Amino acid sequence: MIGFLNDFLWGSVLIYVLIPIGLWFTIQSRFVQVRHFIHMFSIFGEAFGKAEDGKPTSFQALALSVAGRVGAGNIAGVAVAISLGGPGAIFWMWVVGLVGMATSFFECTLAQAYKRLEPDTGTFRGGPAYYIKHGLSKRLGKGAIWLAGFYSILLLVTFGFAFSVLQSYAISTSMADAFSVPPIATGLALAAVIALVIFGGINRITAVTEYVVPIMALIYIVMVVVVIAMNASELPSVFSRIFAGAFGLDAAIGGGIGAAVTNGMRRGLFSNEAGLGSAPNVAAVAHVRHPARQGVVQALSVFIDTMLICTCTASIILLSDIQPMTTDLDGVVLTQNALADHIGGWAQGFIAFALLLFVFSSIMYNYFLGENALSFFSRDHKLTYHLFRIATLGFIVVGATIDFGSAFAFADLTMGVLALTNLFALILLFPIGLRLMRDFDAKARGGREPGFEAGEFPDLDLDATAWPVSTHSSRKE
Repeated sequence: MIGFLNDFLWGSVLIYVLIPIGLWFTIQSRFVQVRHFIHMFSIFGEAFGKAEDGKPTSFQALALSVAGRVGAGNIAGVAVAISLGGPGAIFWMWVVGLVGMATSFFECTLAQAYKRLEPDTGTFRGGPAYYIKHGLSKRLGKGAIWLAGFYSILLLVTFGFAFSVLQSYAISTSMADAFSVPPIATGLALAAVIALVIFGGINRITAVTEYVVPIMALIYIVMVVVVIAMNASELPSVFSRIFAGAFGLDAAIGGGIGAAVTNGMRRGLFSNEAGLGSAPNVAAVAHVRHPARQGVVQALSVFIDTMLICTCTASIILLSDIQPMTTDLDGVVLTQNALADHIGGWAQGFIAFALLLFVFSSIMYNYFLGENALSFFSRDHKLTYHLFRIATLGFIVVGATIDFGSAFAFADLTMGVLALTNLFALILLFPIGLRLMRDFDAKARGGREPGFEAGEFPDLDLDATAWPVSTHSSRKE
């Protein structure tokens, strides 16, 4: 049943929704992801800064969102995409990533605009549930609350449970292949380490990921650069295979263009999450001067995930002598064996270590999203969060022993429904997103440091306490 629903959802629905909506957002925004591409990198100037009142900085929010995006999808997911859809699936992953940068810009901008300040903790909460509830209440009435609740349930199931299971499965498989560690032992050890962080709350999570994410990404990229340098003469052939497979020109690929598009889109969305509404939950916690500022930053995280990290994994596999569509290796084991083909058997241990960092940070991210989903329903946060933390640790242990097909199939199904729900809301809220973008652009052109004043948007249900004028209105000296 899950397989049938997945085939229908991805083969007959999302394939005609995901990319067209991203293209529409791109064109209507005058290619916002291109216009602000250079500006995206200014965020690294905040790497060692601290926000006011101890709130997470924009850079910390970027690190946490990259932590979630960069995980099993970049190592196991890319391998699955190539195994089932051929090299051409990578092209469609790129397409999903490039148009997804615009989608991510708008969903994260809206999340910032509609965020709420929690008086008891002094932290922000936000995301699709909040911009659905407060942004669509005039149009949908009580339906907005029901839709926001439905989205929150999907977010909890998809990230709080399904994706954490999948991440645990990936690392347990990797450790078993590299070091012959029993999967259950990996699951228990991972759960113990994760427990030390998630019981510390969002501030501890962002503080840890601020350091773990750059380290894990740089180590992995450096290793891939070495592999590419060793095989530079074969790069033209690799890109030729990718483009030929993308348009069904490679007769050796079973399923042709359909397999390439479907698997590229599935794994691309699983990896970069643009349109799922996951990153906006993280984007909303950052302390920034203008909502669109965080939209720009989160568009960069999609670029890092898909155009850099996923391309790195694809290069490792396609430059090796392993034929991914004929081997019985799956997921992370395929990537490990491909890297070992380049630099020797010790590469299996290296991938296991890199994936360990990826999975560690991704599960923390997944936990935060689940916590954010629960906060929409419950006011008794302390008890609810403790119960969810215990459940998260239990799912990590279960995920270490689950089978490959079940892990990906269930995650695909819930991810697809989550995407449709969020994209529906984004279409309705897109005019507001454009207003926020134009406000940001106009202030930047006027020589001002773009600051946001909620009072300039009296028709929107914004939380004025989250946007104090004295903090967010300023001019460049």
